[in-house]
Amino acid sequence: MINIGDKIPQCILKVKDDNAMVEFDTAKEFAGKKVVLFAVPGAFTPTCSAAHLPGFVSHFDDYNAAGVDLVVCISVNDAFVMHAWGKSADADNIVMLADGNALFTQSIGLDKDASQHQMGIRSKRYAMIIDNNTLTYLTVDELGLETTSAEEMLKQL
Repeated sequence: MINIGDKIPQCILKVKDDNAMVEFDTAKEFAGKKVVLFAVPGAFTPTCSAAHLPGFVSHFDDYNAAGVDLVVCISVNDAFVMHAWGKSADADNIVMLADGNALFTQSIGLDKDASQHQMGIRSKRYAMIIDNNTLTYLTVDELGLETTSAEEMLKQL
């Protein structure tokens, strides 16, 4: 698993906006920026949709005020699903990053096997702070949103 002080691995992922499918190069997009990235096991799932993503949407201005350049939601879903989920949650300011093949998730060692639920390889629920491509904070929630919620992450800035 990735450790504090490690560089974030370079991965080319996808973001869908209203007009096109766009490549998202983590090394390029995180360079010189403070990033709060939170991962969910799946778009449109109950806890993720009812509490996790909405918290970051409602606290987006607080993150900007704290010096955060990007707030990123990542999930092992395709870019079309992430785009639709972002639209349904009014997450216009959140980067809805698709890790469809779990490339990023597996490269940092935060994947989990959800095959017993017919969901394949997914991401653990985690949140991190990245400063200029370097991991400065990481927390993983096994159950619920005790440490990865928008409110808890604001306390870490």
